[in-house]
Amino acid sequence: MREEKTFSSFLLLFFILISQTTATNYPINVWPKPTTFHWPTPKSIFLSSNFTISHPYHRYLTPAVDRYRHLILSEHHRPIITPAINLTSSIQLQSLIISVSDVTSPLAHGINESYSLSTPSDGSASAYITAATVWGAMRGLETFSQLVYGNPIRVAAGVYIHDLPIFTHRGVMLDTSRNFYGVDHLSRLIKAMSMNKLNVFHWHITDSHSFPLVIPSEPKLAGKGAYSNEMMYSPADVQKIVEYGMKHGVRVLPEIDMPAHTGSWAEAYPEIVTCANMFWWPAGSSPALAAEPGTGQLNPLIPKTYEVVKNVIQDTIAMFPDSLFHGGADEINSDCWNTDLSVQKFVASNGTLSQLLEKFINNTLPDILSLNRTVVYWEDVILSGNVKVNPSLLPPQNVIMQTWNNGPNNTKQLVTSGYRVIVSSADYYYLDCGHGSFVGNDSRYDQPTGTDQGNGGSWCGPFKTWETIYNYDITYGLTDEEAQLVIGGEVALWSEQADSTVMDSRIWPRASAMAETLWSGNRDETGMKRYAEATDRLNEWRYRMVSRGIGAEPIQPLWCLKNPGMCNTVHSFTS
Repeated sequence: MREEKTFSSFLLLFFILISQTTATNYPINVWPKPTTFHWPTPKSIFLSSNFTISHPYHRYLTPAVDRYRHLILSEHHRPIITPAINLTSSIQLQSLIISVSDVTSPLAHGINESYSLSTPSDGSASAYITAATVWGAMRGLETFSQLVYGNPIRVAAGVYIHDLPIFTHRGVMLDTSRNFYGVDHLSRLIKAMSMNKLNVFHWHITDSHSFPLVIPSEPKLAGKGAYSNEMMYSPADVQKIVEYGMKHGVRVLPEIDMPAHTGSWAEAYPEIVTCANMFWWPAGSSPALAAEPGTGQLNPLIPKTYEVVKNVIQDTIAMFPDSLFHGGADEINSDCWNTDLSVQKFVASNGTLSQLLEKFINNTLPDILSLNRTVVYWEDVILSGNVKVNPSLLPPQNVIMQTWNNGPNNTKQLVTSGYRVIVSSADYYYLDCGHGSFVGNDSRYDQPTGTDQGNGGSWCGPFKTWETIYNYDITYGLTDEEAQLVIGGEVALWSEQADSTVMDSRIWPRASAMAETLWSGNRDETGMKRYAEATDRLNEWRYRMVSRGIGAEPIQPLWCLKNPGMCNTVHSFTS
């Protein structure tokens, strides 16, 4: 009863203080920055070696609590600059008490991730987290873990937080077709996402280069389309990843890209794929057969195509419980389809290639919808200048669009048409950009000395810095009503020049920058961009991620963090 009264008192105080949040930099910070963070008098309290976390039992919250308790008691994080805060009392923090309003809501798009957190400033021996759902409680646990530091272990005392994300969809897209990533590496990615309060792992599993996913009803696809028997994802592997995601509050959204980007399907079914295994840029031909080496597109005119696709859809959805299914539909290449005699006859009979794509969508979209999934397509399906379908075939209530071209302009077009949108603008969110091109025998790299290198052969160069990512407003140029249709964003790592050896450094801490902007925004309460004060915080957070086993790349020399403000372009101190 005393604990309930103590917590009621906290709630009253919290809501009095909630409007007093400032942009002040505290001696201890949380990444991503909470919506409301109030610490009237920065002090600390020792953590008991017998520290406990009480919580309602839940299949996924319980292992999360066990994981965080171990982290809290064993991490002994040492901030680069020792926080200049005093102990508030000799009493140790004995427990964290978690209460959850709804323990039954599944992890799904739009789930409530809000939570409130308080740590005692007086003689109380308990801290509190209240959350609407277990998934919000997980976010609160991550925040609490970042308030803990030192050896002996201390906790920030007298902290009041109320927190919830601006955007419901906050993700990382990883391509595992061009280069393979083992299950342990995908698990590490999910672990890091959870630390950053990102909640969607968009798994671009298949492409023209390989088909690593084992489809039980179509075993030949991976059997012949994977790089090797060791470079496949079995249903058991998928289950491990999905379960690992659940325990970390991260949904797994599968993408089977089609009808383009399907050259790997031809290893098993050459009869359903056009232009497979052809040289991507035929001699004397101006247009290429694909956007890059690795040709092949499913033929919408072949009935066998739909037999195979239906099996792929059914088996994939059976393995992935998420309510969203990504159907790809990007970068349809006219010349690839035109290499096929049946397509040539279709066009000669006054058919169009857009009609071919419409035929494919009309034959596959119902299969996905019948399995109670909302479909995500890349924007090309309706915005391509070449081959696209009539938007009337893609009802907004059943379809979400993912945009990657033309920055805010395409976002505007999509929301104006009534679609919910996931933003992955290549101008801001493509993490592979700036590493040149992977094609060989490339004359772009044989230029006279002194030649301006331009983008260095990277179609989407330059490299997207964390500040570029942090400063992007994904609802720029939209009305308030239109902005409501932007459900969030994803950074993307395409893997032409990436694999597990560089995964961490390519993604982190740049994805952390997006994580904060999608959680609490990139502006302070006055409306000013806060990238300046975010620099030191991100530096410290990157350092902590590394100590937790994430190979995030540095953003500055360590000297900059130890000398706050001295590395700014404008002489001002941020701490």
